[in-house]
Amino acid sequence: MAAGRIIARMNPLERAEAAERAMMEELDRVVVKSVIYTSGERDPRQPLERPPDTGKRYMMGHDPRLPRMPAKPTVMDYFNLRFGPTQHLMQSARLAQKNGASEKIVLACLLHDIATTGFIRGDHGYWSAQLVEPYVDPEVSWAIRYHQALRFFPDESVGYSYPQSYIKLFGEDYVPEPYIQRDYQYARDHKWYMSSRLICVNDLYAFDQNVRVELEEFTDVIGRHFKQPEEGLGFDASPSAHMWRTMMWPTKYL
Repeated sequence: MAAGRIIARMNPLERAEAAERAMMEELDRVVVKSVIYTSGERDPRQPLERPPDTGKRYMMGHDPRLPRMPAKPTVMDYFNLRFGPTQHLMQSARLAQKNGASEKIVLACLLHDIATTGFIRGDHGYWSAQLVEPYVDPEVSWAIRYHQALRFFPDESVGYSYPQSYIKLFGEDYVPEPYIQRDYQYARDHKWYMSSRLICVNDLYAFDQNVRVELEEFTDVIGRHFKQPEEGLGFDASPSAHMWRTMMWPTKYL
């Protein structure tokens, strides 16, 4: 009863943390969060609180709380087993198809926010581009990278207005950082400008919660335009393989 009263007095974040601690105590491995998991909620300069030494070994591979990835994972495996909700991505890709976009642009729309869904939110366009750069046409990764900047700047010639959702999320007085403004100016004069702009045009900033798109709709597009490594994403020694491994084993100690 006393424990129940204590839980009742906790705020939602405290209850979530308590549930997480209880789950971690049941594991046969110790999980230590990387600094980026907690920075902001705590001062990253302070040492992380270590669990008491119970003789357990530290997590150095698969986390049993997550679905196990296959030995040679594909990008579709990451969509299904590691990424958060991806209807936004798939609805954007379907919209690009309906608007007559090329398959490369459809693929760019399908992948443009994968960092947000599977890795990290901040500067997600740059991270998403880096994740896929070894496996797609350079135009695709370039378009994904610079949609990060272009989405903050309207282009009425193609019917793209500043998203109303951004006003709600960031305020009417939000001004993009200088590096975003710099990259916008660079992208505006680039030969692939329109490829990146088409991601913004087909990006559903308020996607339909009642529409369901299945990843299998894009099997052929992925097969033709995503160079799936034979060893599996994360094991092919590409410049971004370690990022895919981090998503595969997000609680690995070192």
